[in-house]
Formats: sequence, structure tokens, C-alpha cells
Amino acid sequence: MTRAAPTAPPPLLSPSLRVLLGLAASVVVLAGVFFARDIFGPLALAIVLVVICEPVRRPLERRGWPRWSGTTAVIVVAYLVLVGMAALLWLAGTQFARLVADYVDELRANVDELLAWLASAGLHQEATDAAAAVLDPRTLVDLASSLGGTILAVATALFFVFAYVIFMAADAARYRSADRLFGAERRPVLARIGHLNTGIRRYYVVNASFGAIVAIIDGLALWALGVPAPLVWAILAFVTNFVPNIGFVLGLIPPAVLAFVVGGWPMLLAVIAIYSVVNVVLQVLVQPKFVSDAVDLSLTLSFFSVVFWTFIIGPLGAILSIPLTLFVRALVLEGDPGALWLRWLSGDHSATPANAAAAASAAPSLAPPRRRP
Repeated sequence: MTRAAPTAPPPLLSPSLRVLLGLAASVVVLAGVFFARDIFGPLALAIVLVVICEPVRRPLERRGWPRWSGTTAVIVVAYLVLVGMAALLWLAGTQFARLVADYVDELRANVDELLAWLASAGLHQEATDAAAAVLDPRTLVDLASSLGGTILAVATALFFVFAYVIFMAADAARYRSADRLFGAERRPVLARIGHLNTGIRRYYVVNASFGAIVAIIDGLALWALGVPAPLVWAILAFVTNFVPNIGFVLGLIPPAVLAFVVGGWPMLLAVIAIYSVVNVVLQVLVQPKFVSDAVDLSLTLSFFSVVFWTFIIGPLGAILSIPLTLFVRALVLEGDPGALWLRWLSGDHSATPANAAAAASAAPSLAPPRRRP
């Protein structure tokens, strides 16, 4: 007589209750990040910069240079990237403010002409007043000035980023020995960290490549049309390319306004058409597919992450949205074997069941035999 196998004890928490507790914990954590975004944002930016620049250390180590030389190289490259991007944004903002002030009379004349046409077309008075308020030269100058103030506030926070970069670059040199010391014990964790770092680097390489292509095409088109300062707007197109999905809209506004000032409606429509064709095809249709393949994120999640992280930590979240989403997935999902389904939904191509290949190979054998003629 054989004894029946003991039944497994029921789980302490039902699946629905575990989901609710997980969501509640996520809300608490994200609320903390939201209220501490002035601290969390620079910290996240410093981490991403160190991750991107870390490969600079490898050639120096292969040549037998001391550890401090590799750390110094990482810090210098990270500083150059950070200062370069800030300088490009500052240049675009100040040039836009200067050009709007220089062309304020032409802009006012074009706005008056537009409002007269809207009134003749029978547009309601409130809509006409709204268009006048948006296109008012003083409003545009104030907007450009506010952009300059925002850039100044970001520059103030760069002090903390500079300090974080120094400390993290020094710690990164020490962490490189983790695989040798704890490889057998912590190999899954180290593998997830390595996969995360690789995904972040691939993401920014793809963005920089497409941004350069878009900037060259936009700059040449603006130069051919006669839009003032085409090089500045090409630089702005390159910088805003690091904001997924909606970056081209941010880069379109200044050259579109100046095209309207210089050439009226025909030039404005030409600039919008060129940006729509080039930027929509490359940035909205082609680039997200390459980004999705590079970082294993679904297109929907890539777009949603921009809105979500911008709400959580402000404008910096738009630039760091993909790395932050990759970090959350690596921290929450990749270490949980039961989250394989959620990882697959997020776009992780490696998240497939162990028996998927066997099931796929066995699938043709289940098909009915073909009748002979």
C-alpha cells in the first residue's frame, strides 16, 4: 500500500492580492521618486553617462595602464558629452530668442495677415484671439526666455551630476572585479547588469546615428529654403532626436516660426512638409524599430515610457525614459522566473518558455497527413 503524495500547501496570498500589493508598492516608490526628482534625475543621468563612457576604459586596461588613468578617461569623456549637449541646447535657445527679436516686425505683420484671413474665413472671435495670443511676438520671446531659464536651471543641477560622475567612475573600476570575486555566486545578477548596460549603450548609439542623419538632411533643406541659422536648427534636430517619438516636434517649432517670418505661408508649409517626411519616416517609423530591436522593448512601451518618466522626473525623464524602463524591467521582472510572461509582453525576445522550441518543432507533426492524389 502506497502513501499518497502530500498536497502542496495553499499560497499565503492569492494571485490577485499579490498583484494589488505589487501595484501599491509601485505607487509608493514612484511617489517617492516624484517628490525626490531633483535628486533622482541628476543621479540617473550620471549613471547613464558612466555606463555609456565606460568602454573608454578598456583599451587603456589592455595596454597595461594604471586604473586611475581609465577612471580619468571615463570622467573626461562624460564631462565632454554633458557639456557639449548643454552647450548645444543653450545655443539653440539663445539663437531662437535673438532671431525672434530681430524679426519681430516681420512676424507681427505676418500674424496680422493671418488673423485677417481667419476673420474673413468666419472663424469665431475666441479662436482668433487664441491664435493671436500664441503667435504674439512677445509670447514667443517670453517662451524663448523661459527656455533659457530652464536651461540655466538644468545647468545648476549639473554640479551634482559632475560630482556623481566622479564617484561612479571610480566605483565602476572597482566593480569590474565583481565577476572574478563573486562570479559563481552572483552570475545571474551580473549577467542582468551586463545586459542592461549593453542595452543602454545600444540605445544611444542608435539615437546618435539616426540623429546625425536627420540633422544633416534637415539642415541642408533649411539652408536651401533660406531659413535663418540652418546650422543651429540642424543641431537642435540632433539633440531633440534623443527624446523618443516626440522629439522631432520640439525641433520643428523654432525653424517653422522663422520660416513663417521670412517666407510666409509657403515657406512654413515647406518646412513642415520636409520635417514631416524626413523626421516622421526616420524618427517615428524606422528608428523606433531599430531601438526596439536594440533594447528589446515593444514600440508601445517605448512611447509610453516617454510620457510616464517625463511626468515622474520632469523633462530629463524624456531623455532617460528608455534606460529607466530597462532598469525597472531588470530590477523587477528579470530576476523573477514567474514574470516571464510580463517580460515577453514588454518586448524581451529572450523571454520564451523553455519548452517553446520543443513545441514549435513538434507542431508540424500534429498536422493531418496530406492525401495522395
